[in-house]
Amino acid sequence: MSSPTDRPAAEAGASRGGRSIESLCVYCASSTGSNPAIIEGTLALGRLMADEGVELVYGGGAVGLMGLLADTVMAGGGRVTGIIPMPLMPREVAHREITQLIEVDSMHARKAEMIDRSDGFVALPGGFGTLEELAEVLTWSQLGIHHKPVGLLNVDGFYDDLLSYFDRCIADRVLKVRNRRLLIDRTEPAALLEAFRAHEPDFEPKWIPPPALG
Repeated sequence: MSSPTDRPAAEAGASRGGRSIESLCVYCASSTGSNPAIIEGTLALGRLMADEGVELVYGGGAVGLMGLLADTVMAGGGRVTGIIPMPLMPREVAHREITQLIEVDSMHARKAEMIDRSDGFVALPGGFGTLEELAEVLTWSQLGIHHKPVGLLNVDGFYDDLLSYFDRCIADRVLKVRNRRLLIDRTEPAALLEAFRAHEPDFEPKWIPPPALG
């Protein structure tokens, strides 16, 4: 399986400028949860993507925040591509009413396909799966494997504790300040999309230089 790379960027509209964002991969929960603010944040992101003509690339489920987001983009006349592993189709209730549903063999194939098809990555509130996918795509950014923007939609302070954890990582010098800036966090979808369009890839290599030879 090939490593994901940046797709050739189309010219951005003159009114917006900056990086062209034609598709976004969104990671989010397969349950809806109980917080109305999170539901409204999901709806707001879906409406914005449809209005802006930004394709949704996601995990292909019809339930939870995943299904809500996909339905919202479709209802607004937008385009939705779902990527789902065949073993998970019964569990995640594959969404058959989206623009395109792609079946793959494994979770690894799903993640690679989602990364290849997207111009940026957004994490809405979610659990273990959302956190794992965010951490992987952010790590690949740190390693220079891709140069696409990665962000959190921090609805109702959902990710405040995670952001505090990153502050602790910086304080204990296990995370470089420059690499911390690879993760964009905003509370509103429009502000996050604007930050994505202004994104300029910049990371500090992780590797520790070898000791000088005597």
